[in-house]
Amino acid sequence: MRKVSGLLLPSERRAITGLASLYATRMLGLFMVLPVLALYADDLTGATPLLVGLALGVYGLTQALLQIPFGALSDRIGRKPVIAFGLVLFMIGSVVAANAESIGGVIAGRSLQGSGAVAAAIMALLADQTREQVRTAAMATIGLSIGVAFALAMVLGPWLAAGFGLSSVFWFTAALALLGIAVLWKLVPPAPRRLQHRDVGIERSQLTATLGRHELLRLDLSIFSLHLILMAIFVAVPFRLLEAGIAVERHGLTYLGVMLLAFAGMVPLVILAEKRRQMKAMCLLAIGAITLSLGGLAGLEGSLWGLLGWLLLFFIAFNLLEATLPSMLSKLAPAGAKGTAMGVYSTSQFLGAFLGGVLGGFLAQQWGLAAVFVGCGLLGVVWLALMAGMTPPVRPSRVWRPASPRWPASRTCWWLLRIGWPTSRLTAGTSMKKPWQE
Repeated sequence: MRKVSGLLLPSERRAITGLASLYATRMLGLFMVLPVLALYADDLTGATPLLVGLALGVYGLTQALLQIPFGALSDRIGRKPVIAFGLVLFMIGSVVAANAESIGGVIAGRSLQGSGAVAAAIMALLADQTREQVRTAAMATIGLSIGVAFALAMVLGPWLAAGFGLSSVFWFTAALALLGIAVLWKLVPPAPRRLQHRDVGIERSQLTATLGRHELLRLDLSIFSLHLILMAIFVAVPFRLLEAGIAVERHGLTYLGVMLLAFAGMVPLVILAEKRRQMKAMCLLAIGAITLSLGGLAGLEGSLWGLLGWLLLFFIAFNLLEATLPSMLSKLAPAGAKGTAMGVYSTSQFLGAFLGGVLGGFLAQQWGLAAVFVGCGLLGVVWLALMAGMTPPVRPSRVWRPASPRWPASRTCWWLLRIGWPTSRLTAGTSMKKPWQE
């Protein structure tokens, strides 16, 4: 008797667990420096706010440039060798940054970290290892792992830097890369024959059509702006915490409390957006909240509770957009071009991170910390105006109507499952509601 198609096979479970943990540890290493580099840059020769911002965001530039070549290379020589090579580059970059005594050395190390651009290869391997009917859930697991990695990075980074210095953050990152290589070869099952997947990777034939869709470009602009703002404000946020009287060694606990409350506040909003089909409204609400919080952060004068309140509002909105923007992309991307649309989306994210670090450092160097929040707030206003004209995504109506109202689709599926018949083709595009509920 064949397995029910919607259930994970043991090999799929191993692949999802291994690749999600691999993706998460890599992103953890990239994010850990975010809340601490600006604070400890005084110990680095030649450090200026602009160069600190460049060090924060430069990984995004190398990620954006090398993401597609690494994905294409994995199609030719195999997923695992390319992923392992990328992790080695990531480890070398971490070691270079750990041993750096100047800001230039940290910039070089961060560039090497980003050059291990294996995100596309990891997603392609995940697609190779999973069936189509469980692939959406598998990719959602990857997305969840990134969110968890970001939250952990906000806590672990300050704790390690306060106890052992900035170099310890990069040494820990190098250890994570070694752990990732072990996970890749020991936990992830052997890679099957490489396949082409329309929901993973960029197809040149679809690129022009994807770039010509205004609604998709708005989403690309959104993830670009979101990560630009995130990277820029972390040139200034650590100093705002110091001004509010929070000692460096307590920054990790502060971020932990804010992130936990932010996740709790985000969940009901995501449910509302999906269940009530209010994706556009929630998106505009989140952009408005980010813009408002940036204005509040710009005007603070050492107020502890005001700072925590504005940070909480920012991260609720940030997490809401991180969860809803990919969902909107999947609904708006044309059939057969979802992988291309996601590739452009990811590239926009990395470019935003790069420019955000540079912009934040430049504004802080020229006009001070408040200018960082003001500049990002102005970007938020433009972003909100551009998104206001977006067409709300429409959930496609996929209803299968039985020939007889006395034999609903749910009973048909139940009967076929009982005899072990594979129901993937039946349930794809089938409503499980009773006819009188349609």
